[in-house]
Amino acid sequence: MTEDSGDLEARVDALESRVDELTGQLQRTAQDAAAARVLAGGADRDVGEIRGEMRDFRQATMASFNAMRADLVDLRSRVDGGFTEIRGRLDATAAGLAHITDLLNGLAADRETD
Repeated sequence: MTEDSGDLEARVDALESRVDELTGQLQRTAQDAAAARVLAGGADRDVGEIRGEMRDFRQATMASFNAMRADLVDLRSRVDGGFTEIRGRLDATAAGLAHITDLLNGLAADRETD
């Protein structure tokens, strides 16, 4: 029976050693899982922050483009108005030059008849 009790003690010692190993592994696994949950929570917050920043950037960009579009529409209306004004002035100048030409031609014709 001594041999059986020695064998039993060795088996119990081996079993206790294996239980200690498994307990250590279980604790490390629990710590790893807790760390993974913390990292995942941080990643979720980071993704949420990035989404918010992207939304803010998109809104700011759209506002900037809309302001630029309004400026371009205003500029175009000013340019169109300026061209219309210049065209009117050129037409008036052309009419004045035509009138002066007619007067000069009339004077030249009067001189030739004299």
